[in-house]
Amino acid sequence: MPKDPTLSRLELLQGTLDFIILQTLRWGPRHGYGMAQMIRASSNNMLQVETGSLYPALHRLTKKKWLTSAWSTSENGQRVRIYTLTAAGEKQLAAERSKWERLNYALAGLMLAPPTEG
Repeated sequence: MPKDPTLSRLELLQGTLDFIILQTLRWGPRHGYGMAQMIRASSNNMLQVETGSLYPALHRLTKKKWLTSAWSTSENGQRVRIYTLTAAGEKQLAAERSKWERLNYALAGLMLAPPTEG
């Protein structure tokens, strides 16, 4: 029986999209479509960011000065806006990564250890 691909995708938690975008741009400048493709590929097709969410988030992060953007030409000759992580964006990414690492640590403890009384 074929697997339903919608069942294997994860819903993004509130506030995770900014972190995902910053993390994706850590590996270099990208245009929006390239980011969406990288997010999907890097997450083994578990995360898919739709343009209706991605572009408003990119605009918001640019407004916060965590990203810069400039027009360029894509590999196939289309005019695209390229987004780059700024120093402030790198600082924000470090703070976000720290929060996620602490959350992952806490969740791992909940999932792996039996509760103790005390």
